[in-house]
Amino acid sequence: MELSSHNSVAILEFPLSAGYPRLSATVLEEIDILLEDVKAAGIFSGTVIAANAKSFATGAEIEEVAAVEGLPAREFAERGQSVFHRISTFPLPIVTAIRGYCLGGALDLALACHGRVASYDASFGHPGAALGLVTGWGGTQRLPYLLGKAAALQMFLTADRIPATQALTMGLVDALAPSRDLIATGVQRVHALRGAPLARNVAGR
Repeated sequence: MELSSHNSVAILEFPLSAGYPRLSATVLEEIDILLEDVKAAGIFSGTVIAANAKSFATGAEIEEVAAVEGLPAREFAERGQSVFHRISTFPLPIVTAIRGYCLGGALDLALACHGRVASYDASFGHPGAALGLVTGWGGTQRLPYLLGKAAALQMFLTADRIPATQALTMGLVDALAPSRDLIATGVQRVHALRGAPLARNVAGR
């Protein structure tokens, strides 16, 4: 992850070198550390977790998921849950700025944030049903909390891709923007949330 700032907001951006990013254990650790840096700095109004020029994350690192079972699998799930719980309870607003794909564990990440903005080419989904998997990072709790049980079950059981315009209508994202304005729109959303009670979309609550 690359850390920069815009209009007093910290920008955590997936590097372009990652191509279509995956949420590996290393990336989760980087997000956790950078959020601690943002909090400790005391100069930021909030944070935008942003896609690179190609895409937001396309899910967890499949090779890591396939390699774990038993106790290590539980620890892998709990690590993601811990990072996303930190995001959902962070004292400053955290908004995701999404272009391209936002799938599986990446959607769990977006759901843990206090707000979500997207470009018109973004698409969302939980493809686990098509892969014989169930997300372990809190999405099964946060998605129904946000959308209601019926819409959440539809997404989980069909593994359908949801285009950006439909995501806006459903309430999955708060605003759409042209790709060139995506980060600026995310920053605006952070400022809109600043000082307002933050929605604590905490899994299991």
